[in-house]
Amino acid sequence: MNDFNVDNLDLNVDELDGFDDIEAAEPAVVAAPKRDLSFFHNIPVDVTLEVASTKLVLGDLMQLTSGAIIELDKLADEALDVKVNGQMLASAEVVVINGKYGIKLIDIVDDVLTGFAP
Repeated sequence: MNDFNVDNLDLNVDELDGFDDIEAAEPAVVAAPKRDLSFFHNIPVDVTLEVASTKLVLGDLMQLTSGAIIELDKLADEALDVKVNGQMLASAEVVVINGKYGIKLIDIVDDVLTGFAP
């Protein structure tokens, strides 16, 4: 096996002039290409409006009868939660349009769409 010997290097010192003067170049910032996200437009999602909730022990739940009232954790004038596939999307209030229920979005959750920013 051959041992390493510095004398065996074919090194031209003149080619190294100014090598120490080279500053470390900053990495180039390359803008990510704009992605076409149109294929997401036809994916179905479940949108639900959560009025309020509460926790009950199973024994109390089993004793409920028709006409029983369960107290929930929101006041009557509080905004309701709009969820998409179980994830909070926005706060909203109920509206009636042409005799049908609808929702008016009041506040969209900030971090919902961060993954889809162009």
